[in-house]
Amino acid sequence: MIIKKFTAKTEEAAIALAKAELGENIVIMNVRTVSARGFFGFLKKQQVEVTVAREEGERYSQTIAERRVSEESSLRETFRQVAKAAGTDKPAEPSTVSSRTSASPLGSNFDKRLEDIVNISRAENSSENHKLLVQKLDSLQSMIEKKFQEEEEESLPEIEPEEEDSEMVRFVKLLYNTMLENEVSEQYANQIIDEVEKNAKVNQPFDHALADVYQKLILKFGKAAPIEKKEKTPHVVFLVGPTGVGKTTTIAKLASRFKLDQKWKVALLTADTYRIAAAEQLRIYATILEVPFRVIYSVEELQKGIRDFENYDLILVDMAGHSPQNPALREMMYTFINAVDEDIEKEVHLVLSATTKYKDLLNIVDAYADLGEYKIIFTKLDETDKIGNLLNLKLHTGVSLSYVTCGQNVPDDIEVFNPQKTVKQLLGGKN
Repeated sequence: MIIKKFTAKTEEAAIALAKAELGENIVIMNVRTVSARGFFGFLKKQQVEVTVAREEGERYSQTIAERRVSEESSLRETFRQVAKAAGTDKPAEPSTVSSRTSASPLGSNFDKRLEDIVNISRAENSSENHKLLVQKLDSLQSMIEKKFQEEEEESLPEIEPEEEDSEMVRFVKLLYNTMLENEVSEQYANQIIDEVEKNAKVNQPFDHALADVYQKLILKFGKAAPIEKKEKTPHVVFLVGPTGVGKTTTIAKLASRFKLDQKWKVALLTADTYRIAAAEQLRIYATILEVPFRVIYSVEELQKGIRDFENYDLILVDMAGHSPQNPALREMMYTFINAVDEDIEKEVHLVLSATTKYKDLLNIVDAYADLGEYKIIFTKLDETDKIGNLLNLKLHTGVSLSYVTCGQNVPDDIEVFNPQKTVKQLLGGKN
């Protein structure tokens, strides 16, 4: 006699699993409730364990492949029922994925399907939108099922059904691993998973959880905070940060953007007197753009420059880069920034490289903690495919992100920070 245990959310579902594997001629020996299993166990809902038996004379009626077909059929029927409840009798059939790519852990078509989720999640939760969500996301369901099938197919006969993770738990594991792969801090990845746990509902499809995570991550980033035109002039903007992050190139890109695209009156100042090449580079850009340029050596020269260009829309000031371990240069920077009169509009942007290690970034922002209110510009996104530090720094500092740069070309390789685009990358999509 063959005796096996099957676990599911309900007794009926557990019996259905037993019949799917052992056939109709089974005898139910015991039924009991057990704690939910899984690496995260985040649903924390009790499940039902059914112990069944069957005569050994009859060989298994289904192979592993047949069992997968049966499960897929059941899955399709579930989507049909959901779609029928939403108002459509024939949802789109789940598509298959022929291969996986290194750029996306869910498969080569992930970007398009994630974009569908993004577009739908922005709309209000009407019945029509819910119907569309069901139709678009069933193909994403098929991709994740395909991924897990490839990873588990060889070991499946040795795994007891009671030890297999639920669909939602497997999705959370994949989400967690994707964030870590993108170098999201383990601390923040765990926080996001905890939020998924708190909001999860029994029998909730993972696609709803995916849309929920997408929306929550966008909210965590908040709105971008680019430079905006002020009613009063002048508007003084300081760019500060460590050496080698690309401040001078970034300030040239900003000057080009506002002079050429916005038709603003722009002036350039530099207090970076430690690197002659940096000042000369900015002077060349100023000549090309036909904007005034001045090197400042003291607070008095800064104040005079602001008075001289008081009718300009924007005065961009390039501060000298320095190590977080150099308190003298840091104090000089604070002196320049605080020398601007209170009635003059000013803001500070901390320029950081996306290629810098997370621990080093923490040291940098902690060294600049006395800046008061500031914004963050991330540079060199073209030099890394790991963008978790954008989320890490946002959550660590609580400050707004303003711009990102992705190359050396002036003025093209800069754009206002885009939360939607960034979250899509964090979830495994392409840039």
